[in-house]
Amino acid sequence: MREPVTATLASETAGETQALGGALGRAIDSTAGAPLVIALEGELGTGKTTLVGGLLRSLGLSGPVRSPTYTLIEPYTVVGRSIYHLDLYRIADPREVEALAIRDLLTHDAVLLIEWPSRGTGVLPAPDLAIFIEYALPLATGRKLTLSANSAAGARLLRHMATVLPE
Repeated sequence: MREPVTATLASETAGETQALGGALGRAIDSTAGAPLVIALEGELGTGKTTLVGGLLRSLGLSGPVRSPTYTLIEPYTVVGRSIYHLDLYRIADPREVEALAIRDLLTHDAVLLIEWPSRGTGVLPAPDLAIFIEYALPLATGRKLTLSANSAAGARLLRHMATVLPE
């Protein structure tokens, strides 16, 4: 893939952000056989964990969705897939990421959802899909999400998402 495939979406509420996460979850559910790395970047409070919550709920998780701010990694098993939600906000140096053994998590069915991936620059695997969430001005509640596919798998996710996005 030479150039990333990009989509820009808007979310006015936390519920809409969860619905977008749900669309991504359904897209992930339609893919199998290869690990996926999804990078989630944005300021504090923009809705990264809210998006992950919607994604996990769409895959059938009924328990709590915890922010891994202090644990760094929260593992989930849904629809036969190992999903790891990582939050690297508290990482001070990319070399600290090596101790997390993230590459060992990339089994054939794994999905890595990595918040603050810039904290692990040079150490993390390249993301298949990068999601940048920012505040949409002038509304303090609105968000703008820019999704960039950086691999064939990421492009498949974006294409499938387009078919399952809520109206």
